[in-house]
Amino acid sequence: MGFKRRFVLGLLWRVALLLLTAFGFVYSLSIEGLGAARLLAAIICVGAVAGLWRYIQRTNVELARFVDAVRFGDLSQNFTHRHEGSGFGEFGEALEQGMRRLREERHRLSDDNRFFEAVLDDAPTPLLTVDREGRIELANKAARRLLSRHQGVRVEDFRIYGDAFANSLADESAVGRPRLVPITLDSVPQTAMVSAAIVHRLGSTVKAVAVQPIQGELNAVEIAAQSDLVRVLTHEIMNSMTPVTSLAHTAAALMGQADKGGDRDVADARAAVETLARRADGVMHFVESYRQISRTPEVRRRLFDGDNWALEIEALFRASAAAENLDFTLKIPRDGFTLDADPDLMFQVIINLLKNAAEAAKAHTEQPAVCLSFSTTRAGRTQIEVSDNGPGVPQNLRQDVFLPFFTTKAKGTGVGLSLARQVVLAHRGSINLLESKSGGALFRIVI
Repeated sequence: MGFKRRFVLGLLWRVALLLLTAFGFVYSLSIEGLGAARLLAAIICVGAVAGLWRYIQRTNVELARFVDAVRFGDLSQNFTHRHEGSGFGEFGEALEQGMRRLREERHRLSDDNRFFEAVLDDAPTPLLTVDREGRIELANKAARRLLSRHQGVRVEDFRIYGDAFANSLADESAVGRPRLVPITLDSVPQTAMVSAAIVHRLGSTVKAVAVQPIQGELNAVEIAAQSDLVRVLTHEIMNSMTPVTSLAHTAAALMGQADKGGDRDVADARAAVETLARRADGVMHFVESYRQISRTPEVRRRLFDGDNWALEIEALFRASAAAENLDFTLKIPRDGFTLDADPDLMFQVIINLLKNAAEAAKAHTEQPAVCLSFSTTRAGRTQIEVSDNGPGVPQNLRQDVFLPFFTTKAKGTGVGLSLARQVVLAHRGSINLLESKSGGALFRIVI
């Protein structure tokens, strides 16, 4: 109201001045001899018109300047008019307050954007974006750590992680429907939960894709289920076999006393009972060996020098009977390596794999060879490979060899590889059976 009142008063006296000077100029025209007064009146009249025009236009000019500043994003403009009077100071202050509010809003939005960008970049779940042209971008640090092997931004460039994963990035029907997708990371087949959503960005839409590897969780569930099953089975079998074993040994002892060597039927009965006792002992030993599968290994991880550790493995293996007449090779990175693991548990796992490899190679060829190699993956993890030139394992059996009770050996128990897998998975690592360059077996551990 103050600005309006002052503006009206300023407008009125300027109009009054204009009318007065116009009247004076007209009056001077009717009287001869007033040339100088007539000129002065004309000048004052023109000045009054100019002042009135400037007074009216000044508001429009300031409003236009304010609108242009907002339109072009220039929020550094100043609109204070403290010494111009006629209420224009209040008008300028109102524009200045509006500009300050816009600056504050811009700063708030900028802070919010920085916060959300930091949250997105540090989010633990790998996130990707796929635009309408099929361009794929890694949206945060987790994605850049997980997907570090490809070069390029197209779907085809991501096939290095598996065709199924690349197809899931291009599949529009996957939006809003999480699915399990096989993915190859560090040359190890895994399973990931892939989910997608459509988001709006700069007037367009992009597909945001979350990739969460869950192979570790699936392995943990599988191992827990196997352990529970083995624990129940061994408990029930041992409860049933304990009295059978005891009675079989008692019967064998009694038959031994009764057999004087003169009765063939008694001798046959004694042999049958002794065989029964031995088989009962064998079953008890077999079941007892499986009880260790139901116990989750206690992992005591620490960082240690991998070079000396690998040399200790080599020395122990070469001193064993399994290494006789065998070509053994150890490969260690030139720059050395460190390992974050339980040295004792992993030592036993590798020794068992080496013995299995030696046994398979010797049974298959006259020039058996086994290789133990260590390397570092691009993601900074340690890769351990045990390979041989044996017969290898058929593709359809490569996953079964890690199951309890499963074995391809005539005298195997099916415990060794199952325990090895438990130890590796307890390290949050992976173990896979592949084919070596010579056609034999290749066990790859990544921890």
